[in-house]
Amino acid sequence: MNSSRILVTGGAGFIGSNFIQYLLDKYPDISIINFDKLTYAGNMKNINRFKKYPNYKFIVGDICNQFFVSNIFKEILPDIVVNFAAESHVDKSINDPGLFLSTNVNGVNNLLRNSLQYGIDKYIQISTDEVYGSIETPNKFTEKTCLNPRNPYSASKAGADMITQAYHHTFGLPINITRCSNNYGKYQHIEKFIPMCISKCLKKESIPIYKDGMNIRDWIHVSDHCSAIDLVIQKGIPGEIYNIGADNERTNMQIADFIIHYIGYGSVKFVKDRKGHDKRYAIDASKIRQLGWEPLVSFDNGLKETIDWYKGEFKC
Repeated sequence: MNSSRILVTGGAGFIGSNFIQYLLDKYPDISIINFDKLTYAGNMKNINRFKKYPNYKFIVGDICNQFFVSNIFKEILPDIVVNFAAESHVDKSINDPGLFLSTNVNGVNNLLRNSLQYGIDKYIQISTDEVYGSIETPNKFTEKTCLNPRNPYSASKAGADMITQAYHHTFGLPINITRCSNNYGKYQHIEKFIPMCISKCLKKESIPIYKDGMNIRDWIHVSDHCSAIDLVIQKGIPGEIYNIGADNERTNMQIADFIIHYIGYGSVKFVKDRKGHDKRYAIDASKIRQLGWEPLVSFDNGLKETIDWYKGEFKC
């Protein structure tokens, strides 16, 4: 990837900003252009630390703006595009599905169309395990699992995956799709489950838990996700999908209990279940492991480090 020009869309968000830091640390000769709309989920605090890097540039913009996206591609002529830009909160998608379709499908089409026009070397669509729907124990999602999205967010991400594949099969655009399990780590928005739990404990408020707290998610530290994306850029076979997960299945109650015990205080309250709430996600990541990837962060240590980071953010 040395000397490559990499366009990172949605780079002011949680995973995107961590990925930019990962690239800047590992590849001093690359150029990174961060293109982000700066919605509520995109935070300048996440990216202010990049100002010191001469090979980093930030542009405010919306991937749904066809004219602006075309001008960006024409100006910078990227070699690689990594798309993190997305509306991603399930509860918000239930309240406003149209917003999610606009960004997560139409915005992706703008990126793909320009990627094709300007002949990029590779386009990476950052997807999610949620496109598979829910799965019963002991089965796990493989890349061949049928898509079964069950809420507007996951349906919009599935649509993005399908249009991305179509650009490969129809036009020959070199793409990869990555579908990752739930991420955790520093710089994640407070609306997400782990930061929300930490925040509630530190404020000595009860953690709201849907239904009985027995919904299961598969967790991965964001740094392990970043290293997996890097590997897919370099070794991923064009057109292929790669699941990314670290085999850390936990119920929501287990996560909440861990955070409460580590902080030393806290409580939960059970609330009405989310509409269309998936019971369990579980990733089979054997395909990307065959490329040579392994997660390095143990869940307990990673979660403790994450809690400590948020304590610093909240001045606790």
